[in-house]
Amino acid sequence: MDLAKQAKIVDSIHDTLHDFVGQRLKVRANMGRSKIVESEGVLTQVHPQLFIMEVDRKRGRTARQSYQYVDVLTGMVELSQNGEPLFAPFIEESTLEGELLGEPEPERVLA
Repeated sequence: MDLAKQAKIVDSIHDTLHDFVGQRLKVRANMGRSKIVESEGVLTQVHPQLFIMEVDRKRGRTARQSYQYVDVLTGMVELSQNGEPLFAPFIEESTLEGELLGEPEPERVLA
């Protein structure tokens, strides 16, 4: 995926989330090393590079968490509302796996 296409997708994620400010969302974030954090909270702010959520913690407390739009693009952060995902996967797993493993593209045979 080229940079221009990625930039357009990030802009569309920003625009979509701008419409959800003040609403409750569920966040599922892959923190690395097989650690996945799920939380629920209110989307409070959207900025050019990131968005901020006020997430629920134990005993009625809340905490602020910030996430980048690029993490939504890559699938590291998934957002949903009422069990419905806000965004479909932008990158196919087979393409992503090939890029991560550094696999070369299949050779083409010219006739």
